Amino acid sequence: MASPEEQATALKNQGNKAFADHDWPTAIEFYTKAIDLNDKEPTYFTNRAQAHIKSEAYGYAIADCNKALELNPGMVKAYFRRGLAHTAILRPKDALVDFKECIKIDPNNRDAKLKLDECRKIVRKLDFFAAIEVGDEPSAAEGLDVDAIVVEPDYDGVRLDKDMTQEFIDDMMERFKNGKKIHKKYVFQILLAVKELVYNEPTMVEVDIPDDVKLTVCGDTHGQYFDLMELFRLNGKPSDKHWYLFNGDFVDRGSWSTEIALLLYANKWLRPKGFFMNRGNHETDDMNRVYGFEGECKAKYNERVFKLFSESFSALPLATLIGSKFFVLHGGLFSDDKVTLDDIRKLDRHQQRQPGQSGLMMEMLWTDPQEEPGRGPSKRGVGMQFGPDVTKRFCENNGLEAIIRSHEVRMDGYEVQHDGRCITVFSAPKYCDSTENKGAYINIGPDYKLHFEQFDAVPHPDVRPMVTQLPGP
Repeated sequence: MASPEEQATALKNQGNKAFADHDWPTAIEFYTKAIDLNDKEPTYFTNRAQAHIKSEAYGYAIADCNKALELNPGMVKAYFRRGLAHTAILRPKDALVDFKECIKIDPNNRDAKLKLDECRKIVRKLDFFAAIEVGDEPSAAEGLDVDAIVVEPDYDGVRLDKDMTQEFIDDMMERFKNGKKIHKKYVFQILLAVKELVYNEPTMVEVDIPDDVKLTVCGDTHGQYFDLMELFRLNGKPSDKHWYLFNGDFVDRGSWSTEIALLLYANKWLRPKGFFMNRGNHETDDMNRVYGFEGECKAKYNERVFKLFSESFSALPLATLIGSKFFVLHGGLFSDDKVTLDDIRKLDRHQQRQPGQSGLMMEMLWTDPQEEPGRGPSKRGVGMQFGPDVTKRFCENNGLEAIIRSHEVRMDGYEVQHDGRCITVFSAPKYCDSTENKGAYINIGPDYKLHFEQFDAVPHPDVRPMVTQLPGP
């Protein structure tokens, strides 16, 4: 009979195999079983921390590294991985401390030196933006004369006049597939039109599905343009009889965030009453500055384009109510059971452009479900987690069948939790080319039945995302 220590080692080895297969949840499961048998081995905690980093559970990763350091205060890997997790949740000053400790213990640690340098750059960048931030900064649209911008005669795309057309959208999709851009005049036209459209929508858009219409709910797309094209190929493009709702996190991480954002915006402009978008936690300035979208905008277009995107992101609705049955929002539920749909209706999202560290907007963009009852600290290190009892009370108090949210990778592309009342949908398959997950979307007809569809990632050009070097997917 193998000893507990031997059994734990075997489980750790199974965890390592799952990790090598990019199956992070299974790796975490095996490492946890190893820890249950032997909680005195620090490498089990650092291994699990790395799997948590890959699945974006940065708060759990920090806790595991803390435990490893209790067991072995000189463990370089624990400091290094804790530094990665701190960086990922935009706490670069905490990460600086960790990477400095790595170098103090191991002066020749090249990786730690590189990360320390990256962290210093992030700290300088965030400090700079905090210093120049002013309350009433004029809009980037001020002084922008779009009519005066000339489209050169040799521009080889479809021309856009005063209104969006399906012909322009179809041409745009092909241009983006072929690595081409649209003219900056048209970028500005799209941004200005959609900024005004979404600004005038309520904080919670309320939608009923007509008898002859299908509505598709999509989760995170994260700049994975070619996978979005696959979704449209399988499920059909947006049309007058086929509505779409994109539930946040269109941008960052992937290599084609501007392409996805412009395509979604063009569809919104063409069919404002049949194409919907909720804001995600990545439609925010601090995430865009570190996770790639700002750099991509500036590289492909210019800084003004990013600023107009930023203004439009802060104007996006925070939730959509489908048929008074399904409450769709990016993150999840609230720290207070008293919150109702009326509170969401009354929330003035224009007053507070960025979500901050607390409050309804932050919770709507950041929280996650947990299996345990009640509420708990966030595995991400930001926001909190809510249990099945919290979901049940919210649905019963507000007359809902379920909440639909995104925000988290699911290996099957979707997951139904909390006795069917909490549904996660994620539409970025093979997330960041490093997680072997499927993508999914939900089709809803006039009968308000949910039909889950899965799809696989497709090949894409080898273009590196414009992301500050951060851990994991």
